[in-house]
Amino acid sequence: MLDLVLRSTTLPDGRIADLAFQDGALVSVGSAGRAHEDIRCNGLLCIPAATDMHVHMRGGPQSAKEDWRTGTMAALAGGVTMVVDQPNTIPPLLTQEAYTDRIREAKTGALCSFAVNAGVSPGSDPLPLWKAGAMAFGEIFAAPSSYGDALTIEELKVSLQKIHSLGALATIHSEEVGPGSPSDLTAHNRIRSPDGEARALGLIGEILPIGMKPHICHISSTASLRVAPGSKEVTPHHLFLAIEDFAPEDTFARVNPPIRPESDRRALFSSWNSIDLIASDHAPHTRSEKTVSFADAPSGLPGVETMLPLLMNEVVRKTITLNSLVEKTAIAPCRVLGIPPAGYAPGERSDFALYAMQPETIRSDNLHSRAGWTPFEGRMGVFPTLVIHKGRVAYRDGDYSYDSGGWVTGRGYLPGEHI
Repeated sequence: MLDLVLRSTTLPDGRIADLAFQDGALVSVGSAGRAHEDIRCNGLLCIPAATDMHVHMRGGPQSAKEDWRTGTMAALAGGVTMVVDQPNTIPPLLTQEAYTDRIREAKTGALCSFAVNAGVSPGSDPLPLWKAGAMAFGEIFAAPSSYGDALTIEELKVSLQKIHSLGALATIHSEEVGPGSPSDLTAHNRIRSPDGEARALGLIGEILPIGMKPHICHISSTASLRVAPGSKEVTPHHLFLAIEDFAPEDTFARVNPPIRPESDRRALFSSWNSIDLIASDHAPHTRSEKTVSFADAPSGLPGVETMLPLLMNEVVRKTITLNSLVEKTAIAPCRVLGIPPAGYAPGERSDFALYAMQPETIRSDNLHSRAGWTPFEGRMGVFPTLVIHKGRVAYRDGDYSYDSGGWVTGRGYLPGEHI
């Protein structure tokens, strides 16, 4: 008897097939025998589940915004079975002790697979964090942001040399920040301009160690796409949101890098084929934290649950292809991280999301992030009906199995020495 069979799924190439799972692995695609759990999936499109390599799961003293339980519930409900948490936590993950404490916290709450990046500060030694299991280093702030202090270009150069010597991945938040405090979305866009972002990326390209390929986070303009070294990440909020969609002083649209004017947003979306991967930069803040003056509001938006639904809606609308979506959300992030992707082949992770391909209106009341709001309120999304994680049902029609997610370590991890 098999553990699980998904009957009559529709695969990305249009084939109708049963997916059979045993001991957490996909063992056959075709026609399957009897199983302890047998689910009819007629009419459901089955694709490899997404890896979101840029999330901020908060937790600790920031648990009012989000914690590992609510953040990974949101991930699974959005078709994401693997998240990579960023190190600008409280406290920041700059020591082995802080890092291992973060892993322990994640293990108690996460419902999907997770990895955690290590922080970078002037003079810090990346080796202990690499041995402790860091998936990558950063996002390294080459410009200040919420809970993230910026490195100077010289400090960044030294840090990148250390990281490169380990064979590790560096992920970089790059902006040029002008003087002043923004009073509205237009001023925010001017102070952290698209041209400044591109100039900052050009400087980073000049200081990279020979052979190093960094990962550039949340690129917000076509100018930056053209000059960014390494792999290029774009978020749904930069693809779908524009200044003109909001009142000028709407703090719920404040994010770094800023959302751009509609003409810039449209140009970025038109550059879909130049984008390597999509990540959410899920950075929840509470409503009360956002309901202040624009100058005092923190930057950041929740987005892990809506990332795939927004993109799947574009597949329905035929503005992007299904194959390109799978490449940018399931395959490319794992290639950049150096981990197996979700998929149908031996050695790939047995993680899948199944969709009825019926668009629905995005409502914050239906989402799972503790933030309790979304900048995509009222837009259309295609949400998964069923999510498989490690060959088992993790989410189905709004219900969770609440199985533990599991830690995915980086390449430098030395088992048994730390956790």
